[in-house]
Amino acid sequence: MLIVKNIKKKFVRHTDKKHYETFYANKGISFEANDGEVVGILGPNGAGKTTLLRIVAGILTPSEGEVLYDNLTPSKNEIEIKKNLAYLSGNTKIYNTISAYELLKMCAEIYGLKPSKIDSRIEEISKMLKLDSFLHNRISSLSTGQTQRVNIARVMVHDPKYYILDEATSGLDIISSQIILDFIKSEKKRGKTIIYSTHYMEEAENIVDNVIMINRGEIIIKGSPDEIKKKTHTTNLRDAFFVLNGKEDHDEK
Repeated sequence: MLIVKNIKKKFVRHTDKKHYETFYANKGISFEANDGEVVGILGPNGAGKTTLLRIVAGILTPSEGEVLYDNLTPSKNEIEIKKNLAYLSGNTKIYNTISAYELLKMCAEIYGLKPSKIDSRIEEISKMLKLDSFLHNRISSLSTGQTQRVNIARVMVHDPKYYILDEATSGLDIISSQIILDFIKSEKKRGKTIIYSTHYMEEAENIVDNVIMINRGEIIIKGSPDEIKKKTHTTNLRDAFFVLNGKEDHDEK
C-alpha cells in the first residue's frame, strides 16, 4: 500500500536579477493507493503533478510530509523501494543508438535479473506492449509511440509492484495510447499499484479507480470518477474540473 502524507514542496525562483520569491508547488497533498488500484493524478499543466510524482518516486525530497511504501520510507529504504518501483517521467530520454532489445537487456542486468531469465522476460514484455515488430530495430528509427512503449518496457523489466507514470500517453497517436492504456489495465489485474498522471481527463476516466484532482498545487477534490461527477452534477471529469475551478481557469486553459 502506498500512503502519501501532507506533502509540501517549496521552491525559490528569481523575479529579477536582485529579487527572488518562494512558492509551493505542492501544498499539503495526501492520498492512499491500494494494491490492484489505479489512482489518477489529474490537472492542467503546471498544477504540480510532476513535482508530486517525483517526490512519491523518491527523486525529490519534500519540504514537509512523507511517503510510505508498505510502511517503508524512501529516505531510509531507498534501494529496497526502488527494486519494487517503476518511474516513467514525461520527458525521459533514452539511448537511441542501440536497439530496443539491447536497452531492455541492459536494464535487466542493472536490476539484477538472472541471465537465464532475461530473454524470457523481454519476450513477455514485448508481447504485452507489442514490441515484437521493432524489438531489434535501432531506437533512433522508431516513432514517438514506439519509443514510448520501449520506455515503459524499460522501467517494468524487473516486474515492479508500483508504477508511477507521468504523462505516459502525452503526444502519442491513438494506437500507441491504447496499447499503453491496455497495459495499465492488465497490470492492475495482476495486483500492481499504479499512479497515473495526465491532463487528458477523458482518457483517465476509463482506467482509474480513484482520482486526485489538483490545481495550483492543491487537491480540489478526490474520489472515484462517479463520485466526483455526482458531487459536481456533471457527466465527465473535464466538466467537473471547470465546475470546481470556475470560468477563470476555463479561460486560462
